[in-house]
Amino acid sequence: MNKVIPVKKNDDIELYIDAFGSEGQGVGRYKGFIVFVAGAIDGEVVKAHIIKTTKNYAIGKLIGVVSPSEHRIAPECEYARLCGGCSLQHVDYEHQLDIKRRHVADAFERIGGFKGVEIGMTIASPDIRRYRNKASFPAAQVDGRIQLGLYAFNSHRLIPINDCMIQHSSAIAVKNAVERWANEYGVTAFDETKKSGELRHVMVRVSTAGDVMAAIVTRGKLNRKEELIALLTENVAGIKSIIHNINCRDTNVILGNDYETIWGSDTIPETICGKTFNVSAASFLQVNPKQTEKLYTLALEKANISDADTVADVYCGIGTISLMAADKAKRVIGIEEIERAIIDARANAFANGVENAEFICAKAEEALPKLVDGGLAPDCVILDPPRKGCDEAVLDAIVKSGVRRVCYVSCNPSTLARDCRLLCDAGFELISVDPIDMFPWTNHVETVVLMTKMDKIK
Repeated sequence: MNKVIPVKKNDDIELYIDAFGSEGQGVGRYKGFIVFVAGAIDGEVVKAHIIKTTKNYAIGKLIGVVSPSEHRIAPECEYARLCGGCSLQHVDYEHQLDIKRRHVADAFERIGGFKGVEIGMTIASPDIRRYRNKASFPAAQVDGRIQLGLYAFNSHRLIPINDCMIQHSSAIAVKNAVERWANEYGVTAFDETKKSGELRHVMVRVSTAGDVMAAIVTRGKLNRKEELIALLTENVAGIKSIIHNINCRDTNVILGNDYETIWGSDTIPETICGKTFNVSAASFLQVNPKQTEKLYTLALEKANISDADTVADVYCGIGTISLMAADKAKRVIGIEEIERAIIDARANAFANGVENAEFICAKAEEALPKLVDGGLAPDCVILDPPRKGCDEAVLDAIVKSGVRRVCYVSCNPSTLARDCRLLCDAGFELISVDPIDMFPWTNHVETVVLMTKMDKIK
């Protein structure tokens, strides 16, 4: 029997919003049928125009708020309803923290199958404006001019911007200088459809000390290089590094594999928890520096590392957690597949005088099983994988290694809950789950989980 769908495209409906979706949309039920409405808040009655239906849910566009939530605020950013970056600009900050805690709790219950898990209160960010140390601005031809901006939600339609309330002001200065250079000297923007044009993205890093790196991503040769350098060095305070990156692939990945430093240094220094890290264009670094210190401090507290411990830091990046763990451990082994990150990690270990950390450049799903088969028996494993979570071979190797403590740092509650379920089914116990708000005004949340090995599977 076919399911009856009570709404169709272009219907206008009124419904009560009782939850939040994983992408920051309000979720309600119309005659029992799920409807997602971006811009709606739980506890509100709203009017929505249906723009899409499927057999399981509908998507509505918010056209009015009949009964507003006490947590509704006026967005500070003029691009809030246009840009796809900040989905919670209309929600007060305290409620954002609660939404993120519930998002984590829902993932652990619905995806992980955990019942009654205690989820910690979301740890607030000290800064909720201008907190980002990294920006990526795509380029496009808009109204006859090269524009750099941000993409609209779930699209590659460029929204030109003059400012961004979560980005450092130096990132905006770089964006403006590169826009001016491109328009003055006839540089063309890359067109994804036509596969033509040169300028693809501008990526900016800003350290807590104010040092700036600008990476210009093109499809090929960088023309009018000297003019670009002049505009950036004259208009961006703190500029220390200008990188040319070539990405000629048909991909959504921003950076290609070819880097050339055309002015200044290859890296900029960043200080985290008292240690200095040299950060390259390719390096992974958390985007909220003050909150990063809270994140890593919490992770290491949970890991409870002693001076007799061997620690495996899997997906170690440039070695940030590895080097902090090395202060407490006997030995740390970092694993990362990105060669540039491993080069940075080794250089960072040397610069900080850390001699008990070693780094392996390989895929985690290949390196960790090989190490365990060779006799590695870590006392603690630290995981900080990309959004897709851990490869099953990594989880299998963790179980096989006999490790007693696993500290898992994740930016994706769904894959985190999935992986925790697999580990718990293999004999681990969930000890703590603590959300941390690394990304104010967005629906994203970081989480730190501690698991320990049980003597017997319950």
